[in-house]
Amino acid sequence: MKNGHLGFFGSLLGGLFLVGALFCSSPAWALDGQQILEKVEQAMNAPKDRSATIKMVIKDKDGNVKEREMKILQKGDMQRLFTFTAPADVRGVSFLVTNKDQTYLYTPAFGKIRRIASSAKSENFMGTDFSYNDLSKGDYPNKYTATLDKEDAENYYLTCTPQPDSESDYSKAVMVVQKGSFMPVKISMYDKAGKLFKVLETPKVEKIDGYWSTRNMTMTDVQNNHVTEMVMDKIEHDSGLTDREFTKRKLKKFH
Repeated sequence: MKNGHLGFFGSLLGGLFLVGALFCSSPAWALDGQQILEKVEQAMNAPKDRSATIKMVIKDKDGNVKEREMKILQKGDMQRLFTFTAPADVRGVSFLVTNKDQTYLYTPAFGKIRRIASSAKSENFMGTDFSYNDLSKGDYPNKYTATLDKEDAENYYLTCTPQPDSESDYSKAVMVVQKGSFMPVKISMYDKAGKLFKVLETPKVEKIDGYWSTRNMTMTDVQNNHVTEMVMDKIEHDSGLTDREFTKRKLKKFH
């Protein structure tokens, strides 16, 4: 069975997701939902590899704030490694996505590598508003069916639903895709009951090393009034990362 989660964060930063083959009632030369989503995936995974540092702010409903720092490595559209670098209580905690779509978590306090079971991938990662599934690989055109609801001068507006044989944390996602870059700038995700659950916003994209990228990202859990904000820095592309950087052995080595 396919994993039909929405791995937007991983793809957009490190990555969004979705697609299908329903044609809209527009002129023959216009793009349909599937073609737009294919271009989204191409834009997000254009670099051979990518690395960045992240400053993260987590805010709960009572106004409490936690600040964290992280480094992310990505090779192709599948291999990803997330490592917390600060503060001390999370330093060295690492999350790995392999080229076989297997996911592992290393916690220095326990000194053990734990494989994340499929049943646990919908859980939030280290108190953020991103689930393990959100951080995993995309492969959107093969996992989702997208319809083009409308478009204007700047954006396409899509509704994306999981294909019948896919597993997903969400019942649907409404995506706003910037025409100039084919990068998603907003995704509204709905829970299994059809209620708005989380909103991911990346309002500004720019070209870095010739690739469309984002420096700011906000994930809001609207049901629990909880927010994770991230600012990316030191973004680099095509630096020659090898498969050796994405092994369980590397989880225990602080980057």
